[in-house]
Amino acid sequence: MAVLIFLGCLLGGIAIGLPIAWALLLCGAALMFWLDMFDVQIMAQTLVNGADSFSLLAIPFFVLAGEIMNAGGLSKRIVDLPMKLVGHKPGGLGYVGVLAAMIMASLSGSAVADTAAVAALLVPMMRSANYPVNRAAGLIASGGIIAPIIPPSIPFIIFGVSSGLSISKLFMAGIAPGMMMGATLMLTWWWQASRLNLPRQQKATMQEIWHSFVSGIWALFLPVIIIGGFRSGLFTLPKPGPLLLSMRCLSPQLFTVK
Repeated sequence: MAVLIFLGCLLGGIAIGLPIAWALLLCGAALMFWLDMFDVQIMAQTLVNGADSFSLLAIPFFVLAGEIMNAGGLSKRIVDLPMKLVGHKPGGLGYVGVLAAMIMASLSGSAVADTAAVAALLVPMMRSANYPVNRAAGLIASGGIIAPIIPPSIPFIIFGVSSGLSISKLFMAGIAPGMMMGATLMLTWWWQASRLNLPRQQKATMQEIWHSFVSGIWALFLPVIIIGGFRSGLFTLPKPGPLLLSMRCLSPQLFTVK
């Protein structure tokens, strides 16, 4: 009977449009009431204890830091450097999208934020360059999946808190798979670009490449600060987010495109 109550509440909640998390909460409350274990005080205490973790503070700080830096135009600098390096290759905007997604992933840790930032800049450019829209959108969306793998990964933080594993070690373990995912995406795009005969961008001069590198060096250096701080023990998990926000506030000219 308990199984029927669980399935009934779960399917019923989903059928009326409840988010899965709330449907599961409804299932738990129904089972507690059916098994005569319903205690509002214990239920509230359990909910609070589940979120009572200092490490979870890292999530809103990372998200806020990423959004503020995107609003300041940092994503434009991140896209500009790969554009100067590989934009002249056949289908170069695709390589730019994957590289920019990997760099953005190391700042936000959110697949949604990563995809939104890169897509807003590159999809219109790819469309105007007569790239197939479905392939361009698919590549950018696939690049956004790298964000939950490359540190600082929000899913890694939640998984580490809930399972009691070392979040720093989870971050270290995500670097190589994230790089391999990016390399695989670029290899796949190279195969498609060679078949579709996609256009090239104008090749940049060394002076333009150097200017883009100097302009975007902070975007490249921030992941080194985060990972290096974890490896050296300089700071613990919740601190990189406030550190990025402090750097953004103290040095706005480094993170803002005028």
